[in-house]
Amino acid sequence: MAQKFYIEDLNKHVGQSVELKGWVYNLRSSGKIKFLLLRDGTGLCQCVYFKGECDDASFEEFSKLTQETCVTVTGVVKEEKRSPGGYELSARTLKINAPSVDYPIGPKEHGPDFLLNNRHLWLRSKNQHAIIRLRAEIIKAIRDFFDGRGFTLVDAPIFTPSACEGTSTLFETEYFDEKAYLSQSGQLYMEAGAAAFGKVYCFGPTFRAEKSKTRRHLIEFWMVEPEVAFNDLYDNMELAEQFVEYIVQRVLKNKSEELKVLERNVEVLAKVKAPFPRLHYKEAAEIIFKENPQFKKGDDFGGTDETIISSKFEKPVFVHHYPSAIKAFYMKEDPSEPGSSMSCDLLATEGYGEIIGGGQREDDMIKLEAKVKEHGLKMEDFNWYFDLRRYGSFEHAGFGLGIERTVSWICGISHVRETIPFPRMYGRLRP
Repeated sequence: MAQKFYIEDLNKHVGQSVELKGWVYNLRSSGKIKFLLLRDGTGLCQCVYFKGECDDASFEEFSKLTQETCVTVTGVVKEEKRSPGGYELSARTLKINAPSVDYPIGPKEHGPDFLLNNRHLWLRSKNQHAIIRLRAEIIKAIRDFFDGRGFTLVDAPIFTPSACEGTSTLFETEYFDEKAYLSQSGQLYMEAGAAAFGKVYCFGPTFRAEKSKTRRHLIEFWMVEPEVAFNDLYDNMELAEQFVEYIVQRVLKNKSEELKVLERNVEVLAKVKAPFPRLHYKEAAEIIFKENPQFKKGDDFGGTDETIISSKFEKPVFVHHYPSAIKAFYMKEDPSEPGSSMSCDLLATEGYGEIIGGGQREDDMIKLEAKVKEHGLKMEDFNWYFDLRRYGSFEHAGFGLGIERTVSWICGISHVRETIPFPRMYGRLRP
């Protein structure tokens, strides 16, 4: 009796009879020979049916196959460099487990709305499969980086009583007899974690009610947010560049096949090694103004502005010391540079924009209270946060890396909607 295996295991079983279960990816026939391209989630395998070598019933059954029919096949594993994965099956039997009638996604071109409406099926396609596998590798690399450097995972809550990144992008919900909000960031809780454990990170979904329909925005996205006690702005940038280098080089090493499927220019990614260039906000503003005279110095950067900066470098580039007026209430002002925050953003190459935002936190109790008032936030919502300054305040810094923007950049794809299995965007809640 043939043993059951996954396609990714075929290299270990050359010359052996195996059983594969999966779905029809493609079909073609030529007289007495028929070709079935099978997928099972771990890879693709060409199954070759020769009349006379396979049983007659299986040869006849082939005519009933359609795209995404679920089947079981048996056969002998052979090396074949021309086949996907380098192996194929000299097929002996074919069994239809479940039919697929009028599968909606065919080889013709489909628009983005159609594909997103059928996202649950679109995930089966070759490119989308490669993107999600790359996402999984990136997430594993993130966890391995921090776990391997003595960080403690501290989970942050999804329900929060107050804003972290500004009240205009909050999702409000009922929390029994009071209002609550979906988390914009786990950062404030990581600051508490840093006081307890020294080096911490959280990783999970965050929510921003932004009515934006750009290629860089999602309503629900995932972030990893490390926070380190006794780190300053410059320590923070050093940690961030080591982190990004690790992720990119890990993907290049472990997911070369997926990058080939996406036709990614890996030479660009190979250059992503620390140290990264660093620009003061004032330097970056001058560069932008030369190419975009509409830009007002002191404003935050838009997508076009970030593209102007990143186009000047072969590596991701830090911009630091943004004006305090355009940064969140918790960002520390540089004592030697009044009006400038000890903040930093990391802009990815090729115009992909900001993938990291962070900086040093305000550790002075009086200044922090003043900033909370200045931003019109409720003091009572932050009493617990003020305790971190009341009871042994300390220098600390951290950042957040957006998973979807990072996946988009590493994969070389134009829109973040393809970087998460089921995207939530302005105007899209299903499937």
